Amino acid sequence: MKIIPTKKQLEFLDWEFGVFFHFGIRTFYDGHKDWDMQEMPLSGFNPENLDCEAWIKTVKDAGATYAILVCKHHDGFANWPSKYTDYSVANTTWKDGKGDVVLEFVNACRKYDIKVGLYYSPAEFGSNDKNNKQYDEYFINQVSELLTNYGKVHYLWFDACGSEGHVYNTELIVGKIRELQPDILIFNMWDPDTRWVGNEAGLAQSPCLNTVDGIDFSVQTDVKTKLEDEMFLPAECDCRMRYENWFYSDTDEDTVKTLDELIGLYYYSVGRGTNLLINIGPNRQGLLPDKDSGNLIALGNEIKRRFSNPLDCEITNNFDIYTIDLGTRKLVNHLIVQEDLLSGEHIEFFEIYVRPNFQGEDILVYQGNTIGHKAICSFPTASTTQIVLKIASEDNNFKLRSINPYYVRGYQIE
Repeated sequence: MKIIPTKKQLEFLDWEFGVFFHFGIRTFYDGHKDWDMQEMPLSGFNPENLDCEAWIKTVKDAGATYAILVCKHHDGFANWPSKYTDYSVANTTWKDGKGDVVLEFVNACRKYDIKVGLYYSPAEFGSNDKNNKQYDEYFINQVSELLTNYGKVHYLWFDACGSEGHVYNTELIVGKIRELQPDILIFNMWDPDTRWVGNEAGLAQSPCLNTVDGIDFSVQTDVKTKLEDEMFLPAECDCRMRYENWFYSDTDEDTVKTLDELIGLYYYSVGRGTNLLINIGPNRQGLLPDKDSGNLIALGNEIKRRFSNPLDCEITNNFDIYTIDLGTRKLVNHLIVQEDLLSGEHIEFFEIYVRPNFQGEDILVYQGNTIGHKAICSFPTASTTQIVLKIASEDNNFKLRSINPYYVRGYQIE
């Protein structure tokens, strides 16, 4: 019996590509690391030229569909005027304490039709000083502010780092979240709709199954969270635009990922059926660094260049064998295949062949495991009139959503 995804999970997979923004008090204190417990006084926070609209226009220009803002990181600083902490924008000099980064972010997302994601770290510095009940109340109160005061939120991104061994009243917390925003997607914790791929490198394994019996918890432990039952949980691959830091730093501009590496990450994430989430740390003025945003837009342009114009073809099938007829002899080096996941994930193995133009057997050019939401299959360029896709499925109840061949000029097999 296949596990059926929810409508919102399938919609999430169609988002494919998102942008993460790590921004907060730590932006102004270069050199700090997660859980170093170093003080970061409120006096340092003053993004004089904060421009969330420019951030989100960059997201739109890059072809991404969703954006996630760090609302509260492990340090506890609230990017909105929370009533439940003194450590927030309300007690800074920025806009005389009347500023609200979260509000500016969500308004920008709505202007550019970008899905709204909010990040919240359940654990924070000093949380062990509170008893579990006190901390749960604080947690629920802050999340309730985020889910009440900013309209529809599509995605709530919980970072489990630091929560190892901490006991939360998860039933109470999740109940409140689902009450306030019934359609929200929750990332990776307690009642998840999506899951972390298990690394912060932007790379998915092959095969990368949607149906799992456990999920990776955080970067601080190799222990997986065992699920009571198998669940359909699409994976998300998060990574930094820069190698060294999630938040902005003056010292690591030389580590900004090149277009070549970024397009590789796209193949290793979206091309393996997961979503790709790339982080940029806005600078201390509240602006995106030019090199980071430029390379993000270059990635979007390259994706469009490669995959906006599939080759014309006619597709026929005989059970599990699909013939893609190109009509005339053409160069081809990619086939993008999508499984229809409405009834769950069925395909376990597939092969791609090109048919010689004159004589002889079909030539195997690609072997793959699961197809899932999308399999981007690249192979050395071949000249052919027909491509053959052969699929193996234990129950033969699979359906394909789409098949598209491409010839990508300038593509090189690494």
